[in-house]
Amino acid sequence: MTYVILETCIGCKYTDCVENCPVDAFHEGPEMLYINPEECIDCNACVADCPVEAVISDEDLEEKLEEEDMYRILILNAEGAEKYPVITEKKPAD
Repeated sequence: MTYVILETCIGCKYTDCVENCPVDAFHEGPEMLYINPEECIDCNACVADCPVEAVISDEDLEEKLEEEDMYRILILNAEGAEKYPVITEKKPAD
């Protein structure tokens, strides 16, 4: 299991969630944040800190999204994590 960022993060870029991540799994892109599925340790520390409820476990994706969208979100996070730098400190929201 891993946690992912949903597309509800696009444009808001709150970074409250990154401060509680013990393994620096968050990455910051120009439009949103991403969680690296290889780094995430499934600790749930970030979920409550997201003001737009954009952080979700991959297991809960099945309840919220169609299968095609579920895989798209998983890929979006994995590719974003590879492409963008790690973020470890909260920044003012854009």
